[in-house]
Amino acid sequence: MNAVFDWFKSHPALTGWIVGASIATLILSAITVPLLVARMRADYFLPERDSEKIFANQHPVIRWASLILKNLFGALLFVAGVIMLATPGQGVITMFVGLLLMDFPGKRKLELRLIRINAVHRAIDWIREKAGREPLRLPES
Repeated sequence: MNAVFDWFKSHPALTGWIVGASIATLILSAITVPLLVARMRADYFLPERDSEKIFANQHPVIRWASLILKNLFGALLFVAGVIMLATPGQGVITMFVGLLLMDFPGKRKLELRLIRINAVHRAIDWIREKAGREPLRLPES
């Protein structure tokens, strides 16, 4: 453990950047995660919702730009969540919200598996309750 402290002492500029990034991710997640969770539709996880595409009726340039930005923001939140596993912040919830924003094969199965984790579901419903939104509705197993 002393080796880790010695390394940080011998690299003060890098230590400052790490501390700054930690504080920035904490602030970013504290603001964006509750907003995104509160804006999520209560029926997001129900099968009927699968057929809806958020940017389907947009001009192709707008649709692609929006999808790229949404995926980049989701990836940024996911990476910030991973960082927050070792630093202050809501790491697991931030990673979950990042995954919700991204598009990739097998996403639906992963989402349902994660939201059925009691701690994740309770935390998300708690955030939604504080925002005056109804709890998430999940499909039957």
